[in-house]
Amino acid sequence: MARPHRGRWIGHNPNTTFFKPAGIPASELRTTSILLDELEAMRLVDGEELKQTEAAERMGISQSTIARLLSSGRKKTALALAHGEALQLLQGNAPLNFRELPEPPYGGGRHGRRRGQN
Repeated sequence: MARPHRGRWIGHNPNTTFFKPAGIPASELRTTSILLDELEAMRLVDGEELKQTEAAERMGISQSTIARLLSSGRKKTALALAHGEALQLLQGNAPLNFRELPEPPYGGGRHGRRRGQN
């Protein structure tokens, strides 16, 4: 029997769960599914420029799990964009815990503006 999934903290709940190329009806498109925890890992590491260890700490999971989520999410996203497929966001099997995280005081990311600088 497999070990149960550990809950993952998600700091952003997207308003939209379906993305598709413009001008093509959704019924004519192949759909690729991205899990919300994959999206959160990409948002933290690629969007906020956190290190994988920092992102793992925020989500309450291990760094190796972050690496696996990044690899899977990036591959799905790249292939869907390259082949003109729709992207659908799904929850998946892992329990998710949504929470609003305060914005970092310097604007986020490793290269953001530091406190006290204009």
